Amino acid sequence: MSLWRNRDFTLLWGSQVVSSLGATITGTAMPLLVLATTGSALDAGLVGAAGTLPHLIVNLPAGPLVDRWNRRRILLASEIAGALTLLTVPLALWSGVLNIAWLCGVAFVQGVCFVFFGLAEDAALPMVVTTEELPSAIAHNEARSRAAALAGPPAGGALFGLDRALPFLADGISSLIAAVALLFLRRDLQKPPEGPPEPLWRSAMTGIRYVWHHPLIRVSLLLIAVSNAVFQALVLVLVVLAGDQGATPTDIGVMMGVYSIGGLLGALAAGRLHRRFSFRAVLVGINWIWAALLPLLLLTTHPLQIGVIGALCAFAGPLWNVVIFAYAGTVVPNDLLGRVMSAGATVTWGVMPLASLAVGVLLTTAGPRGALWSLSGVMLTAALVATFTPSVRTAARSPAATSRH
Repeated sequence: MSLWRNRDFTLLWGSQVVSSLGATITGTAMPLLVLATTGSALDAGLVGAAGTLPHLIVNLPAGPLVDRWNRRRILLASEIAGALTLLTVPLALWSGVLNIAWLCGVAFVQGVCFVFFGLAEDAALPMVVTTEELPSAIAHNEARSRAAALAGPPAGGALFGLDRALPFLADGISSLIAAVALLFLRRDLQKPPEGPPEPLWRSAMTGIRYVWHHPLIRVSLLLIAVSNAVFQALVLVLVVLAGDQGATPTDIGVMMGVYSIGGLLGALAAGRLHRRFSFRAVLVGINWIWAALLPLLLLTTHPLQIGVIGALCAFAGPLWNVVIFAYAGTVVPNDLLGRVMSAGATVTWGVMPLASLAVGVLLTTAGPRGALWSLSGVMLTAALVATFTPSVRTAARSPAATSRH
């Protein structure tokens, strides 16, 4: 209950409920708009790549800027810039000048805004809530994202069916509403930096060095990168596998809905479960859960079975995120947190485009079952690494048990 008495947390969280829903609406509508405009899957891939490119090229320099610039202004600027960019799509549609280059530009700017907002929010959160409240706050953010992922796609499809411009109008307006809510934040979202600012590249390297010299954070980020790559690839594998089993588009929609429900339930449970398990138990146990569940997909004969196993995988994910990011938010000095988060995000998010490319090759050469065997092998390797890495074996029971340094 104390979190909901925290005015600034409630404003920050509530604003992003609206904004996250808008983003998932656009995420569904954008490929539909590209296909309706050009009919080219290649064009859809180009727009998708433009949207993910900032994770590779912007994350690293964004971290020092998040630690150096005013985080409240970064949050506001990201929402407003994203809104104004999105609102150009309806204008271009109505004026008949919309093309793929325009959509690639919109997707790229949205990706840049996502990177800056995400880093600023992650770095600001420990300034908004107490150390004891931080895991629960991260769990609430997980639930917010999972709920948006569940509700946004059908809303995006329905709005697009009514009018191609509507999803982008809805997302633009949602971002403006979120920006208005952020204006009422009162708390200072960062600590003053110590000493004069370093040059940008040297400052970015400070975050990389911190990660490299902190074994537990380093191995945690590598494990996140592996799981992100596996599950980025797994979504496409499941769709192809369900299709091979005779699933209709409606069946696949239901299957992915069941998958998403698992993630939402996991996020709701993570706020309590994180207190029951040690850091080591979470890092090791969840990797073994995933390593055990993925091969079961090879035994399925119906899309609903795939959805249920996927939901069990998704249920474990939020607890993993809560424990790892609460640990980072607790032990990393706040004036360094943006740089550390950006160094980590460059790895953990940067693998996703590569995973999409790799799974396309796997599906072409080995089919969905061969791809599943490969992903299962990767997950088994990650579980073994988590089990036998010394820094994980000696990890403190909880983030709060580790002293700040």
